[in-house]
Amino acid sequence: MKVWVDRLIRDGVVERGVLFEADDAGTVLSETTTEAPADALRLDLAAPGFANAHSHAFHRALRGRTHESGSFWTWRELMYRAAGRLDPGNYRELATGVFAEMVASGWTAVGEFHYVHHRPDGTPYENHAMELALADAATDAGIRLVLLDTCYLTGGIGTPLSPEQARFGDGNAASWLCRWHALRDALADRAPLVTLGAAVHSVRAVPREEIARIARELPADVPLHIHLSEQPAENEACVAAYGRTPTELLAAEGLLAPRLSAVHATHLTENDIRLLGDAGVHAVFCPTTEADLGDGIGPATELTVAGAKLAVGSDQNAVVDPLLELRGLEAGERLRSLQRGRIAPATLWSIGSAGGYSSLGLAPAARVGGPLDLVELDTMSLRTSGSRAEQLPLTATASDVRRVIIGGHPIPIDAHATAARLARSISSLFGEDARTHG
Repeated sequence: MKVWVDRLIRDGVVERGVLFEADDAGTVLSETTTEAPADALRLDLAAPGFANAHSHAFHRALRGRTHESGSFWTWRELMYRAAGRLDPGNYRELATGVFAEMVASGWTAVGEFHYVHHRPDGTPYENHAMELALADAATDAGIRLVLLDTCYLTGGIGTPLSPEQARFGDGNAASWLCRWHALRDALADRAPLVTLGAAVHSVRAVPREEIARIARELPADVPLHIHLSEQPAENEACVAAYGRTPTELLAAEGLLAPRLSAVHATHLTENDIRLLGDAGVHAVFCPTTEADLGDGIGPATELTVAGAKLAVGSDQNAVVDPLLELRGLEAGERLRSLQRGRIAPATLWSIGSAGGYSSLGLAPAARVGGPLDLVELDTMSLRTSGSRAEQLPLTATASDVRRVIIGGHPIPIDAHATAARLARSISSLFGEDARTHG
């Protein structure tokens, strides 16, 4: 397959007339600078696909229902109620709509941080039914999925899972690892579109000794993610229990490594930043969620200077728009520093694509040896007309996505049908008439 791009923006630099050739699996075999061949798919202005490094697909059901008041902790109780209503059938339907929305918005890969493993009473489904529902949803939507199967064992440090959390747990790290290996076998024939990663939910939800076991026994080539210091209360509980910050605890138990992605990384000490940077971890910021939940603004620039790599994600999917996440990352830096231009547009392009793909253990998009994943943008919309191409992350939105190429294939985008599907699945989840809300 061949795709020709008139203007290709990679790492903020505009390249002209780039022809990609890929194999049947969608891996780039070669790229050359040439005139457009007659047998190639032609794009006007495009960039390597954006990677959503942190998503909870089912949180999309809460959009427009939880924003009026409360805190992260009151929002979490509403989230647990939604999780309790999921089954393999309705989760596949909802997730297909969510993943299709992501594709329409320019995300070409997603890391799904998944912990709704079992039936509501905690008994297992047969044959990884919830995980395969997500894999099927990604296949239906055409998005590249890294399923970050999550270890979630306790309701807080020293606290058992609540009844609402029972379906998340596997008892201990050994049982989770056993299920993880079986799931990897079950997903083997889904590659390269669907692959398996891993996650530790947080230091709240996985005891110290179990974190250490995962660090020792999870295969070293598997990308590993964790929620880290999203809330001050998490830090306070960790220091009270272990005499260390969450980051210091991960360092002590061997979890800090380049394959680790620290999600949120909002409330960090100077020593935390140094430890994360020295280990070369990824820091995954989710600016629209961190703003919506009142989490705070993390030290993105300091982490970069220390040696960490940045990526972005949509997290609760209250907003599904890679360009708004990137703009929010820079906006947060400006708000806390009172300075403009903290993260250059060229760096934003790289964070949105290469940073996210690396966080998910994927080769960089639109490079030889990597997947042929591209996003074509409209440069003549009301938002983008007159913009310099390099600065589009600061002016464009998902509404400016024209075409999305994943594995060398254009993915059909039908925004109206996707919106209708989401309305039906969310209304069904809450026992409502879909016409009531759209």
